[in-house]
Amino acid sequence: QAAAATRTIVIAGVPAGLLQDDVMADILTIHFQMSRNNGGDVEEVTYPTRNKGVAYVTFEDPEVVESVLKKDQHLLQDKRLSRHYPLTVTRYCDSVSSSLISLIMLPL
Repeated sequence: QAAAATRTIVIAGVPAGLLQDDVMADILTIHFQMSRNNGGDVEEVTYPTRNKGVAYVTFEDPEVVESVLKKDQHLLQDKRLSRHYPLTVTRYCDSVSSSLISLIMLPL
């Protein structure tokens, strides 16, 4: 079995505080299972995390990570959300420091 880290992506830009955490986790699961998002079978969604607006998505197949990362833009959309939210999707890496995630989360 592949290590979980090779099957996990980091999602930044998750709209925090709009919906209950479990509802947002469900929306993320649905988004990353859809073929139009280059997704596949999701094993686990970790949300919320210590970093506001950040989630971890672990797939059953490490190849799904590659296809998800190839998609140009991920827009989170669901009827329970008031608008579409652009997500930043990156490969999970143990060495990604929290300061880097903080930098990613700065408003433009």
